[in-house]
Amino acid sequence: MPVDHYENFPVASILMPKRLRKPVAAIYHFARAADDIADEGELRNEERLQQLDDFRDELIHIAADETPLLPLFQRLAAEIKGQQLPMQPFHDLLDAFSQDVVKKRYDNYDELLDYCRRSANPVGNLLLHLYEEATPVNIAYSDAICTALQLINFWQDVAKDWNIGRIYLPLDEMARFGVSEAQIAQGVSDDKWRALMKFQGDRARALMLQGTPLGSILRGRIGLEMRMIIAGGLRILDKLEAADYDMFKRRPVLRPFDWVIMLSKSAPMRF
Repeated sequence: MPVDHYENFPVASILMPKRLRKPVAAIYHFARAADDIADEGELRNEERLQQLDDFRDELIHIAADETPLLPLFQRLAAEIKGQQLPMQPFHDLLDAFSQDVVKKRYDNYDELLDYCRRSANPVGNLLLHLYEEATPVNIAYSDAICTALQLINFWQDVAKDWNIGRIYLPLDEMARFGVSEAQIAQGVSDDKWRALMKFQGDRARALMLQGTPLGSILRGRIGLEMRMIIAGGLRILDKLEAADYDMFKRRPVLRPFDWVIMLSKSAPMRF
């Protein structure tokens, strides 16, 4: 669930239990800082990768029960220790951010899923540990939701990603539907483009629905939070479809009325 990517991250949510707001904020600020290293400013790739390696060193200090050097990681260390959080999701996130620095194209869907496994799924994993709900079944549902959210964000941001030199659409599927990189560069939304994006949207929707039982397994405010996150992702897909997948002219975003619709669809589900 990606911070540009992480706009669904519940760091500021009034639904988040008070006891979890501090650890969630620490995780968010770690992810936000690492994401900014990968994406922002005019650094050379070598400098970006070195700074991300410095973040890895800080995680090693935490795992060794040593005091990190940076205040960001000192706060994170306290929450990792206090909440008994696993270290691997943090390393996975750094691996994904490092990949963003050097990899700009994905040959197929499996490559993209592997990226999502490290860029999005760790966030859900960490949240489940905070909720004390990190069972294998719940983690599988969470992975489906987080990967779907990441994919939806990609389809929402095709034009934005092109402007920073990235295409997350699988190249083999672009070729199958007859869509070229030049077409993305020109922002041409024709029948071939709409067919490609309908295919991508339908697959992301199916993946999201695969994870929806988690919204009912989790109880109380965190369950409602999860159902709202799911509803938000599905709502963006609805908006993409309503716009005939022409995100070049208008990037779909959630407006105040959308939140009313999402809340109305977030009653507990039974499976």
